[in-house]
Amino acid sequence: QDGYFSHRPKEKTRTDSNNENSVPKDFENIDNSNFAPRTQRQKHQSELVKKPLSKQKEHLRKKLEEEKVKENSLLGKSSNEVVQLGDQPGKNSSSNSDLKDIHRPPRQHHLTKSGNSSPEVRYDQPPKCEVTGKEAISAMSRAKSKQCRQEIAEVYCQHKHGKLMPEKVTRFCALEGKANNNVQWDEDSVEYMPANPVRIAFVLVVHGRASRQLQRMFKAIYHKDHFYYIHVDKRSNYLHRQVLQFANQYPNVRVTSWRMATIWGGASLLSTYLQSMRDLMEMNDWPWDFFINLSAADYPIRTNDQLVAFLSRYRDMNFLKSHGRDNARFIRKQGLDRLFLECDTHMWRLGDRKIPEGIAVDGGSDWFLLNRKFVEYVTFSNDDLVTKMKRFYSYTLLPAESFFHTVLENSPYCDSMVDNNLRITNWNRKLGCKCQYKHIVDWCGCSPNDFKPADFHRFQQTARPTFFARKFEAVVNQEIIGQLDYYLYGNYPSGTPGLRSYWENVYDEPDGVHTLSDVALTMYHAFSRLGLRRAETSFHTAGDNSCRYYPMGHPVSVHLYFLADRFQGFLIKHHATNLAVSKLETLETWVMPKKVFKIASPPSDFGRLQFSEIGTEWDAKERLFRNFGGLLGPTDEPVGMQKWGKGPNVTVTVIWVDPVNVIAATYDILIESSAEYTHYKPPLNLPLRPGVWTIKILHHWVQVAETKFLVTPLTFSNRQPIKQEEALKYHSGPPKNAYMEQSFQGLNPVLNIPISAARVDQAKRNAALVGARLEAWVDSLVGSVWSAVDICSTGPTACPVMQACTQTAWSSLSPDPKSELGPVKPDGRLR
Repeated sequence: QDGYFSHRPKEKTRTDSNNENSVPKDFENIDNSNFAPRTQRQKHQSELVKKPLSKQKEHLRKKLEEEKVKENSLLGKSSNEVVQLGDQPGKNSSSNSDLKDIHRPPRQHHLTKSGNSSPEVRYDQPPKCEVTGKEAISAMSRAKSKQCRQEIAEVYCQHKHGKLMPEKVTRFCALEGKANNNVQWDEDSVEYMPANPVRIAFVLVVHGRASRQLQRMFKAIYHKDHFYYIHVDKRSNYLHRQVLQFANQYPNVRVTSWRMATIWGGASLLSTYLQSMRDLMEMNDWPWDFFINLSAADYPIRTNDQLVAFLSRYRDMNFLKSHGRDNARFIRKQGLDRLFLECDTHMWRLGDRKIPEGIAVDGGSDWFLLNRKFVEYVTFSNDDLVTKMKRFYSYTLLPAESFFHTVLENSPYCDSMVDNNLRITNWNRKLGCKCQYKHIVDWCGCSPNDFKPADFHRFQQTARPTFFARKFEAVVNQEIIGQLDYYLYGNYPSGTPGLRSYWENVYDEPDGVHTLSDVALTMYHAFSRLGLRRAETSFHTAGDNSCRYYPMGHPVSVHLYFLADRFQGFLIKHHATNLAVSKLETLETWVMPKKVFKIASPPSDFGRLQFSEIGTEWDAKERLFRNFGGLLGPTDEPVGMQKWGKGPNVTVTVIWVDPVNVIAATYDILIESSAEYTHYKPPLNLPLRPGVWTIKILHHWVQVAETKFLVTPLTFSNRQPIKQEEALKYHSGPPKNAYMEQSFQGLNPVLNIPISAARVDQAKRNAALVGARLEAWVDSLVGSVWSAVDICSTGPTACPVMQACTQTAWSSLSPDPKSELGPVKPDGRLR
């Protein structure tokens, strides 16, 4: 139980449910009522933080007052910023997309706001009806693009005139109610290969940057007799490049020529599946029998041979997991009785709708195994059921969680349904239902947790047949993936390198420097210079320049590096000119964060605090900061996290001190006896003063620990070297030195934190620095909290003692056999 979330309702932990993304049955009290316009970053404060001694930031307070009328739902009070994920995904390159796109003429319209009333949407050409529904008005006020606002109005009006949704649909199933097929798990029969084994089309729908984890999973499921069709999200270009590279090595692997931006809960995911099915049906050279969808966060828990033996025995069945609850309640909780529209990479809620008569609606998990006969029916049938369901589910939240269930159960194939999708999903409702997708969908959803080593016993259950599990994430825990891999295919030979290492790319030159934030670019450059200084001090001999370098250009690539599931820092590949031979060399530098968390000395009798860290992108589900390494700049909004051991209820005081000893914030947190983590984001006025900040944690006003974090000055603004005017704007601290409306100056003498005039003057001078002097200031700050552990060369080098990167154990170029894909072995496998 997290201290921060202890005011949440107590919920049952359901260890193995398959209702993949939707709202769970015990998450009753989420209010999915009207979504207010989210036009700015808004804050909510923990009920546990008893005295955050401030009001909201002034500009936020004014905005919030404007919006107060609409701030009546839990989700309106979003603490998340609206994330812009790029343009709306175009329809795929095949013109025969299964989901009917309603083409609409573009029209000009404008958005205006007036005081406290509802936002108005003004059109050059008005929509075909008066938009009166508060959800549609809210959606139009929040949509970013004209095209999206126009689509919302068009769809709303079509629906209002009764022209959008089918009222009645024909059922073709002869059964009363639902098929009840019970498939048996017989460990022995699975060991014998059948005479006519099924062949499987694995459809991998992947996104993100975890290419090595994807390759490891691919290696585990690959066999020369099956087929692999890979769709990479339109926004994941790095992953797409990696996938194209390895797909070319195998004749039975293909990558979709079209790509969509598949958002959580979006209609685009169903479009992706239907288009993949059509493509697979049209590949005459791929004689597959079953369609299985997987993501990069899945991993097999039984071997390919076992899966084939099982499916060969049940080759006429379709495997989908149903929600297993009262249907009316499922419809309500899943939002099936609401109209949704996807545009601007967001799912907008536009109002209520009726479920069509004549059919039974069902749903559950969007991970399934479907046989070819049913896939062919869904793809090519023009009957009343399939045609109208494709239309109905084009405007549905989480459509892939319900479309195939509903079509199957009302189709001539209804007797082939098995209520088991052959997966184990790691649900922990207490952690997984934080409404973490509200920036992309007008609904409150859940998602599963990552598996950890303690979960291993769950893969060995035999109560029901299971062949895959999810989710796995190597940046969170790679050990469990290794355990599964060795359990299925045996250990790697002793001495195999890289088994406990994990590398994940965060930047690659072809991405373009415009994809980096100014903070990241500033830090990556500073890390490169730190590496070059390390080369010079470690390798340099007097009068010899062969290990001295001058940095050149932007970084080539950046990786996160983990060893034994602990973050080890960044690996920066960068160019530099060797001063001895004036030749360009490419090097890789490993930088590691220094330890900044310190327990007070002498230690107090207060023993509950285990760790504290400051960062951004706190993931309440996995309880870690997704901004690995905590790279922060003046306009970031840091979160303070504390990890606790068990003990009595206590109240601690947290004090944030800026680099010139201005106390920026102080607040108390009540730590319940069972709390494991607390986190809080103080609403500080920006920009934060650059430099090293200190966080002090006090119990009864006695310091028990402190930690530090760096707010880096920026050497870049908009990816260009920063000009003095901008430097002064970002580097001078908040207006009037006030991080909050209330000043904590009175605490400085009490806490013995003196403000020295000399430091304040120095900070003023630093704020005006640009060019080489600014870089020198950044480097001294970065060097105080990061150290360059090692540097290596990726190619030829004039420095005689520089190691080749391929010979190290840490470089992104060092051997990684567990993720490397080689030739197919005589048994048809890669692993």
